[in-house]
Amino acid sequence: MSKKRPGGESLPSAPSTATGPSPDHEVPAATPAPDPKRWWALAVIALAQLMVILDGTVVNIALPSAQRALGMSDADRQWVITAYTLAFGGLLLLGGRIADLVGRKRTFVIGLAGFAAASALGGAAAGPGMLFAARALQGAFAAVLAPSALSLLATTFTDPKERARAFGVYGALAGGGSAVGLIVGGLLTEYLNWRWSLYVNVPIALAALLGAPAFLRDRSGRRSGHLDVPGALLGCGGLVALVYGFSEAEPRGWSSPSVLTPLVAGVVLLAAFVWWQSRAASPLLPLRIVRDRVRAGSLATMGLATIGMFGVFLFLTYYLQVVLGYPPVRTGLAFVPISAGIVIGATQIAARLLPRTAPRTLMSSGMVLAAAGMVLLSSLTVHTQYVTHVLPALLLLGLGMGLTFMPVYATATAGVPAQDAGVASAVLNTVQQMGASLGTVLLNTIATSATGRYLHSHVRGPDADGATLDQGMVHGFSVAYRCSAGVLLLAALVAGLTVWHRTPKDAGHDAPA
Repeated sequence: MSKKRPGGESLPSAPSTATGPSPDHEVPAATPAPDPKRWWALAVIALAQLMVILDGTVVNIALPSAQRALGMSDADRQWVITAYTLAFGGLLLLGGRIADLVGRKRTFVIGLAGFAAASALGGAAAGPGMLFAARALQGAFAAVLAPSALSLLATTFTDPKERARAFGVYGALAGGGSAVGLIVGGLLTEYLNWRWSLYVNVPIALAALLGAPAFLRDRSGRRSGHLDVPGALLGCGGLVALVYGFSEAEPRGWSSPSVLTPLVAGVVLLAAFVWWQSRAASPLLPLRIVRDRVRAGSLATMGLATIGMFGVFLFLTYYLQVVLGYPPVRTGLAFVPISAGIVIGATQIAARLLPRTAPRTLMSSGMVLAAAGMVLLSSLTVHTQYVTHVLPALLLLGLGMGLTFMPVYATATAGVPAQDAGVASAVLNTVQQMGASLGTVLLNTIATSATGRYLHSHVRGPDADGATLDQGMVHGFSVAYRCSAGVLLLAALVAGLTVWHRTPKDAGHDAPA
C-alpha cells in the first residue's frame, strides 16, 4: 500500500525519501464529499486557535499588575509565563496521540472546557501558587486542544482551493495571535484589571463549545490500540526538561547547574524517546511522520521562524514602554500592523498563490521579507520615530510571517494517514512552541549580554544615567535583531533546499493508513 507525501508522489509504506513522480496508471483515492458545514467548523476551530495563541502573550502586559496584586517576588513572577509554556510544550505530543485514540472532536471539546475552567480559576487566584497552578492547567488543556483543532482542520477541507483558504485563516491566527494578545492584554489591564486577561478566555471558549457539536465532524481515525506510556514519559519528560532549562538560562546563566542539568537530561530523554519510538508497537510519534523530507523541512522552517520572530514582541514591548514611554494600550495598538500584515500575507496572498505555487517559494520569500524587517529594527535608536522605522518593519515582518506560516501548516499536515493526523498536528505545534521558548530565551540572553558590554565600555562612574541605560538597552536589542535576521535567512535557505514539491492536488485528503 502506498501513501501520498506533500510533494504528491507515491511512497512505499516503509520510510523513504524517493522523489519520483506518481505512476500514470495509479488510481487516485476517492474524494470524500465536502462537509456542508465546513466553514462554520472553521469558525469554531479558529476561535479555539485564537484563544490558545492569544493566551501565550495576553498575560505579559498584565503581569506587573498581577505581581503587585498577589505579592509575587521578582524571582517567582516568571512562573506565570513558564508554567504555561512548560505544560503546553511538554504535553503536546501526548495530547496529539490522545486525540487520535479517543477522537479529535471529543478531545477538542474536552480541551475547550478544561481551558475555560482553568482560565476562570486563574482569574480568581487568591495567591501566586493558585495562579501558577491555573496557568499550568491552561497549558495542559491547550496541549489537548491545539493538535485536535489542527487535525480537524486538515481532515475537514479536501478541496485544494478551500484548503488553502482555511489554512490561510489558521496561519493568520497562528502568527497574529501573539500580537493580538498584547493588544487585548493592554486594553483589559488599563480599563478593567489584570484578572480579565484570564477571564476573557471563558466567553471565547463557551462560544466555541456551543458550535462544536453542531459543526465539527470527526473523520474516522484510530479508535483502537493503547497509549504508549513509556514514550509519553520519555517524550514529555524530555520536552519539559528542555523548556525548563531554557527558561532558567536568562536569570541563572548558561553555566548554572540549574540550567545544564535539565538541558542534558532533556537531550538524553529525547534520544531515548527516538530510540523507543523505533521499537514500540504503538508509538506515541510514528517516525514515518518526521522522516518525510518535505514535512521535516516544513517543521524546521517553522521552528527557525518562531525562534527568529518571538524576540520582536519582547524587545519591542520594552522599547515602546521604557524608551519611548508608551502606556499599555498604546503599546498594544502599536502591534496592530504586524497582525494586519500576517492576515494579509496569509489569507490574501499565500492562500491565493499556494494552489499554483511551490510552497518553498512562499516560505523562502516570506522569510526574506521578515529578515528585512528585522534588519530595519536593528537600526533603532533612542530617538527613532515609530512611523518612520517601527511601522515599516512591522509590516514587513507581518507579511513575511503570513507568507510563511500558511504554507507551512498546509504542507506539514498534507498526506498524513487519518490515524496519525492528531500527532502530526501536535508535532507542528510542539516545534512552534519550542521555537518560541528557545527564541525568547536565546535572544534575551544575547540582548542582555550586549547591553552589559555596552554599559561596561561607556559608563565611567559608579552609576549610569537614564539616557545611557536606554542607549545600552537599545544597543542590546539591535544586536539581538541582527541575530534574528540571520535565523530567518537560515529558515529561508532550509525551506528552499528541502520543501521541493508543490502542494498536491489531494492534499486535503487523508492518506491511507
